[in-house]
Amino acid sequence: MSLAIRTVLGDIPPEELGTCDAHDHLVIGTPLLPCQELDDAEAALAELTAFAALGGGAVVQWTPWGMGPRAEELPDLSRRSGVRVISATGLHQARHYDHDELESVRDGLVELFVHELTSAPVKAGLIKAAGAYHRLDDHARHVMTAAAEAHHATDAPIGVHLEAGTAALDVLDFLCGSHGVEPHRVILGHLHRLPDASIHRQAAEAGAYLAFDGPSRAHHGTDWRLLDSLTALVDAGHVHQILLGGDTVTSTARSTADGPGMPFLLSTLGPRIERELGPDIASAIFTENPARAFAAQWRQP
Repeated sequence: MSLAIRTVLGDIPPEELGTCDAHDHLVIGTPLLPCQELDDAEAALAELTAFAALGGGAVVQWTPWGMGPRAEELPDLSRRSGVRVISATGLHQARHYDHDELESVRDGLVELFVHELTSAPVKAGLIKAAGAYHRLDDHARHVMTAAAEAHHATDAPIGVHLEAGTAALDVLDFLCGSHGVEPHRVILGHLHRLPDASIHRQAAEAGAYLAFDGPSRAHHGTDWRLLDSLTALVDAGHVHQILLGGDTVTSTARSTADGPGMPFLLSTLGPRIERELGPDIASAIFTENPARAFAAQWRQP
């Protein structure tokens, strides 16, 4: 069975993915950010077009079930921009959902995830789960258990929101140690929000992919440590496990509004990585690593 990346326009060989924003959002909504939803398809298209103009080839949207993923709109955005889009199933932290809405799917998460990965009109290519701050709460454990089962049924990669960058090793212990997920099938997100080089190294040594995102207004206090974190991992021999994304979650964070948005990855961060770490390192981070991290030997349960 050959490896493929599942995009909203269908499966592609990994080598066709191109330069990738490995963690971002085209559409998303949460009651925690009222009136700041990403719900404008034309604005999303403008952001994708700006990213493509700089050589961007793919964006991984980590917006899960129940947070307005609007999967039916993503194929058109992908076609019009020329950027490949990978969408997500899964669940975020409980606080992002109405209680009754969450209870309506709680006992059927595996079936929900597998359906969105294999049978939905627009198929997801990633399962998202989320930890709590410095721990895994009951909701996180429930969702991650379902994510692990859906992974075993389909081989889909699992992306994990680490709250403020914390609990990375707890996540790996739970998913890999308790539920048999191979570490290289796990992508740990938001690691630059806790620039602890020791934790990053241990997560990399375990075999996981490490996703850094930014810049971020909410976490600007650690943005300046991003290159230090990348350098430490490169020096420790883990360049092939690093991913980068923009994680745009509000309309004002877009480049077409008041933020650096997706283009920042290629207009500013990419050239800096090339200068400070070398073009081969930049190529690995933006192109080669995502092609491996998001590829799967897709199974149909």
